[in-house]
Amino acid sequence: MNNSLTTQIARFATKSLYYEVAISPKPGLVDRFNNGAHDDMDFFTFINSIESLAPHFQEYFQLGLQHNADLTDLFHNLRKAGIQAEKDMLLATNDVNTHKGANFSFAVLLGATGFYMKTHSLPFLPKDSQAILNLVAQMTQDLAQQDFYQVTQKKQLTHGEKLYIETGTLGIRGEAMKGYPALTNVLLPYLRQHNASEDTETFLLRSLILVMSQIEDSNLLHRGGIVGWQQVKQDSLNIHQAELDNITFKKALEKFNKQLIEIHLSPGGAADLLSLGIYFSFLEKII
Repeated sequence: MNNSLTTQIARFATKSLYYEVAISPKPGLVDRFNNGAHDDMDFFTFINSIESLAPHFQEYFQLGLQHNADLTDLFHNLRKAGIQAEKDMLLATNDVNTHKGANFSFAVLLGATGFYMKTHSLPFLPKDSQAILNLVAQMTQDLAQQDFYQVTQKKQLTHGEKLYIETGTLGIRGEAMKGYPALTNVLLPYLRQHNASEDTETFLLRSLILVMSQIEDSNLLHRGGIVGWQQVKQDSLNIHQAELDNITFKKALEKFNKQLIEIHLSPGGAADLLSLGIYFSFLEKII
């Protein structure tokens, strides 16, 4: 029972990452058609990365399923496992950071899912997804305090640490600590409107544009600063609000992609969030 459940849930997470990279065209992001604003990775780099992470997704779920102590202890166990997963990812991609943020998020989400599924079963309702996100918030409540304590005294800083010092942005840590409010308030309500007759790829591309129009994307902040991020956010909002037909919509994405390639901006935070939304869509049988 546990083995088959672990396999099923881990496959949902793996498949979510495959869906995210496969949908095309995406503005500034790696997809089937081109590398977006990246010159160090392509579609196949992502395939290799996902394959390297897949076994670890089973471990994350199992850690949650078998955990009976404090949730902060569960987070420390997940983080330790996540560090090894990241090493395997970098080995598979020749040191290219394809899924660092997604790996962190799936570690805490799969751990929380495992913990929750000790007493619950599939398919999930929206309240089940929310319960998992609440568990993540409890699990990571002290994360910023732990990670950014005396960060200004460090000699070598990560992108996330630099952003925190420069702008106060908490990035993916902040999302986790708040239980991923962009999922709860923006993406999941939109995904739940999915019509079974609607083209899945186009629907997920529209979901991506919605997310890009709403969130604080640390990848955009890192590459383009506040001005770059806000411009991408506004351009995304314009496309979303235009309610274009499918053909015109994809042409708009192709044009948007060229613009972002020219200014070297990639909304990786939005892409990661979309993959998390797809994961919950599988749990809730939305798509």
